[in-house]
Amino acid sequence: QVQLVESGGGLVQPGGSLRLSCAASGFTFRRRAMNWYRQAPGKERELVATITSAGDSTVYADSVKGRFTISRDNAKNTVYLQMNSLKPEDTATYYCNAVIGVFSSWGQGTQVTVSS
Repeated sequence: QVQLVESGGGLVQPGGSLRLSCAASGFTFRRRAMNWYRQAPGKERELVATITSAGDSTVYADSVKGRFTISRDNAKNTVYLQMNSLKPEDTATYYCNAVIGVFSSWGQGTQVTVSS
């Protein structure tokens, strides 16, 4: 079965950096675009970044452009989210996502808290 396992979240001060990882299994990773979403308390889940299956194209939410970088290693079945210049408004649970056929699969999420 499809499994997505996120890691790398934590508490960081404003202006700091974190790197999230998502290890995927149960499907042909190299053939699927991958997404990172986030959800803050009381807010809807929002798409943060998308990367194509080959990793040759990326899309970002306006709120994170220039600060976040999505990447992937198809040999390791892993997608990453490098987050720099973090702001308190980036505080959220971050989720890895893959759409496989008609199914949208999610990880359990990793908490990112930006606070001094």
